[in-house]
Formats: sequence, C-alpha cells, structure tokens
Amino acid sequence: MAGDHQAEGVAPIELDGSDMTIAVVAARWNSQITLRLLDGARRGLAAAGVPEGQVIEDWVPGAFELPLAAKTWALSGRVDAVICLGCVIRGETTHYESVAGECAGGIQEAQLETGVPIAFGALTVENLDQALARSEAPGGHNVGEDGANVAVEMAQLVRRIRRDG
Repeated sequence: MAGDHQAEGVAPIELDGSDMTIAVVAARWNSQITLRLLDGARRGLAAAGVPEGQVIEDWVPGAFELPLAAKTWALSGRVDAVICLGCVIRGETTHYESVAGECAGGIQEAQLETGVPIAFGALTVENLDQALARSEAPGGHNVGEDGANVAVEMAQLVRRIRRDG
C-alpha cells in the first residue's frame, strides 16, 4: 500500500495504472459494506491513474465465491490485476472460519497459479462496527482503496520483473 505502513528508509512507490485494466469482484453478501469498499476501490484506482473505462466490475453472491471469479478474470488475459472485495462478520454466520479462511486461501492460490496479482480486500471482522471502520468514506480507512493500491503496485512489479528479468 503505497505510502502506508512504510518502513523507515523505504522509498514510496509511484503508482501508475494509466495503461492498466483492473477487474474488481465484489460480494453481494453484506452489500452495505461491500458497496463502501467498492467506492474506496474506485477512488484508489482513479488516484493511481487507472482510466474509468478500464475498470471492470463484477458481483458474486458472497466472499466464498470471490476466488473463482478472481481466478477466471486472471485467466482471461484481459486484466493486469484483480481486486476482491467482501465482508465476513463473525456474528453473522456460524461458519465464519470456513468462509473467511477459504476466501483468503482461494484468493492466494488463484494469484499464485495464474501469476496475476489479486488483491485481498475482503474484511474478516468481529462485528459491524469493525466493518464500518474499515470501509470509511474519503479521508478514512477503506480496505477497498488499499486493495486498489496493492493491485496497481503488484501489477507494476510483475510487469517490471517480466520485462527486466
């Protein structure tokens, strides 16, 4: 996340997504939160210079379905990175650990198998207050915006490594 949580002496990353296409996959479950995350992702991508017309948005039923959609987009050859947005609230389901764990593991597996960066913007929180705090409007902390920064930065890194070796 460019500029955030930087170690002392580490140069900040200049994000340039002006020639990138990014897919954003959001879960409809807990949409009162995922819509806020999507707004954050849109802001982050715009700030990184990704043209609005090069942002593809898709919806899936819940966080459990994010990995398949992300992997499908990654394999399409049409995107430089994918951002996954979801929200799993412990109090909302008795199978929190399964949904949260499989979502995270599936996203990691998808990016490692495809070589396409997939940003993890799925909240795994204890309650609605924590979800609201991590999906704030401009000026506050928004994990969707963090995901946009991660997606662009990692796409830049992957391009550089593939180009320069």
